[in-house]
Amino acid sequence: MDKDNHQQGKKPYTAARTGDKKPYGKPAGKPGDRKPYGKPGERKSFGRPAGKPGSFGRKPMGKPAPKPAADMPSTLSRKVALEIFQDVVRKDAYAGLSLDDRMKNANLSQLDKRFCASIVYRTLENLIRIDYALSFFLKDADSLEPTVRDILRISACQLLFHDRIPASAVVDEAVKLTRGAGLEGLTGLTNAVLRSMIRGKDEIKWPQKEEGVKYLSVMYSVPEWLAQRLSDAYGPELAEAICAYRTESHYTTIRPNLTAYTDEAFEALLQKKVWEVEKGAVAHAYRVRLASEIARDADYMAGHFSIQGESSMLAAQAVNVKPGMQVLDCCAAPGGKTAYLAESMNGAGRVYAWDVHEHRVTLIRATAHRLHLENVRPVVRDAAVLKEDLVGTMDAVLLDAPCSGLGVMDNKPDIKYRATPESVKELTEIQEKLLDTCCQYVKRNGTLVYSTCSVLPEENGEQVKRFLEKHPEFAISPLPETIDEKFRKEYTDTGLQLLPHRDSVEGFFIARMRRIK
Repeated sequence: MDKDNHQQGKKPYTAARTGDKKPYGKPAGKPGDRKPYGKPGERKSFGRPAGKPGSFGRKPMGKPAPKPAADMPSTLSRKVALEIFQDVVRKDAYAGLSLDDRMKNANLSQLDKRFCASIVYRTLENLIRIDYALSFFLKDADSLEPTVRDILRISACQLLFHDRIPASAVVDEAVKLTRGAGLEGLTGLTNAVLRSMIRGKDEIKWPQKEEGVKYLSVMYSVPEWLAQRLSDAYGPELAEAICAYRTESHYTTIRPNLTAYTDEAFEALLQKKVWEVEKGAVAHAYRVRLASEIARDADYMAGHFSIQGESSMLAAQAVNVKPGMQVLDCCAAPGGKTAYLAESMNGAGRVYAWDVHEHRVTLIRATAHRLHLENVRPVVRDAAVLKEDLVGTMDAVLLDAPCSGLGVMDNKPDIKYRATPESVKELTEIQEKLLDTCCQYVKRNGTLVYSTCSVLPEENGEQVKRFLEKHPEFAISPLPETIDEKFRKEYTDTGLQLLPHRDSVEGFFIARMRRIK
């Protein structure tokens, strides 16, 4: 599933890698808690230094901002964080959307906005571990008044993971939040539980590695069923690496409009920005830091570049389109890969872009209009319903299928709590139906590319294996040589599973197949 912009769940106030399609079902990374992305020196960089090796662009103006005082976050920032957190855990909202909506109506400073986002995402990222820690100081948490429980959760997060916030301030603010919620009678409990945690947090008996799935679940806040599936699929060591990985969040991935810019010309354009920029792991990808509201940049609005995740770019590159082709992007909204395909064809041929929802097809049209792409044909259509007159007419079909989104759970942690064994089973059935239907549009010797943003084999390699068994008219096909060897070497007879900790891109799956008869 496409992650080219991923507006529904993207992290605000940090320039995270983005994609442009929300995960199927309902779908993060906060300032200051991310490890470096990739190994130093492994990607080419160039141009004017921006104060660090491996980057280019101008240095930001002025002196570095002084470190804020320890008591800088306001009570309001915590109140808004509590409301957003409750939107997610009580109302099944998307974290990114709720944060954006509530921030618009809250009079917060930029410092408070960053703090608020950090509390929300770090609490979600570590929720199972936080609940485990609280269980040592709070009996029968499930029966506690829900708002008080959530106040304790975001406060415990600060005590365990925000070492610059004084413990006394955390307790005082938690009591204020409890009182402000009209729960005066529970302020004593809030105070007592948090003070007990301050005294006893170093004595918490955490699960040990030999406890297997329980260790993975608690220490990395992954639901037990998911920890078990990852362990079964990848083995305990690789499963731990997948669960433990936290993406470095302070950049946005962009790429040039391929109809207007070579990489060299685009790099010259980027030299004029006050951004830090380095080359990504994928051809035409650039990682940008220090870019505020990049979607309002004049060059973006003029169609000179797009925001697109690197794995999403790889999926489009796997199609290996040529000018003049007839191409179908089956689940296309909001159009990142559609645009990449259309640009790669240099305006010749057609890219038919389908989505089942009118408002999302409107996004595809807007993308094509912004990028001045005349060879895109957006249509409202359910890709699971066969269109007889198009059977055997397409040179290439791209199916970026609805999926669990668990390939990006490091960046959007609410995803891992939404997915269930039942929802994954339902998704695999949808994926199978889409494959059975959309493969019929491919001409003989044409290409079918299947992709998801999942790391679960049942959505990926196992799905492709079942498809090839049912459809002997298709065979697995190598990735084009235009894709870097470091990715092609991971390709198997059922496709390419991209893993963030290994490949320095979003968790994704890509399989390229050819119709042989």
